[in-house]
Amino acid sequence: MRTAFGADFAVPQGYLNTPSIGVPPATVAEEVAAAVARWRSGGDQPGDFEPYVERARRAFADLVGVPAERVAIGSAVAQMLAMVAAGLPEGARVLTASGEFTSTTFPFAARGARITEVPLAELPGAVRGHDLVTVSVAQSADGALADLDALRAECEAAGVPVALDATQAAGWMPLELDWADWVVAGGYKWLLSPRGCAWLAVHPRVAERTTPVAASWYAGEDPWQTTYGMPLRLARGARRFDLSPVWFSHVGAAAALPYLASLDLAAVRAHDVKLADTLLTRLGLPERGSAIVALDADPQALTRAGIVASARAGKARVGFHLYNTEDDVERLLDALR
Repeated sequence: MRTAFGADFAVPQGYLNTPSIGVPPATVAEEVAAAVARWRSGGDQPGDFEPYVERARRAFADLVGVPAERVAIGSAVAQMLAMVAAGLPEGARVLTASGEFTSTTFPFAARGARITEVPLAELPGAVRGHDLVTVSVAQSADGALADLDALRAECEAAGVPVALDATQAAGWMPLELDWADWVVAGGYKWLLSPRGCAWLAVHPRVAERTTPVAASWYAGEDPWQTTYGMPLRLARGARRFDLSPVWFSHVGAAAALPYLASLDLAAVRAHDVKLADTLLTRLGLPERGSAIVALDADPQALTRAGIVASARAGKARVGFHLYNTEDDVERLLDALR
């Protein structure tokens, strides 16, 4: 058991796979286990999960720097972005980064949008002439960070809306994304929640351009009054984009996200980035200022050496979060040797 940032984590030595699956604080795992125990004996009613959903919704808003009333809930990033894609005109021109994670791009391509890919560093300069920009704050494959200030300036000057995927950034980076048109993130990586919860922040200026393609009873102003019969009656705000929650996932998120939101995220970023940059420096490589590192190494060889990492885009991908230590860096260096 490791103790970090005021919480206990049953994370094994050499675990560097947070960009794939985050390890929860013990209290989060205990909350989910208790919910499963109640389910086993029929101890909950559907409405009992509402406080968990709302607690996680508010904490997500805090983590990405938007008002809570803008946030809709769902279970996956692509599912949420499909509502953005459905609101685009036919043949829309969508700009993204080369090698972008496909949950951030496939919803648009599947709707017939014309996708233009450019190197991440060139993204702000290519904004004009497009109908939308969709990009991750931190790239999944290698942790490269988008220049958000430059992107914001270019998008505002050109009047081009932007959808930001914060999945690989929220939880370790301090974020103030209230300027973005849409902000989406999945919860099971750096947000330390069970898989099956995601959130979409919708700026009021693009609410009418967002289509609730999977509208259900849960998207009503009062879900318990929209369970049967017509007419269509959706909530007035961002809750009109809500998807029915995966209960146990939101139980975990209701414990994990408020914990993360209570931390000094600048200190979390400094901790995570210091470990990542220490690794790079020791390997004779330039620092990158990200918690995610892609290495020219054999992931299977790392596994045999006791390092838990991922194979992504032909490289071994590792990530350093608040529960990692310098010992993990040393273990990885030994494995690489």
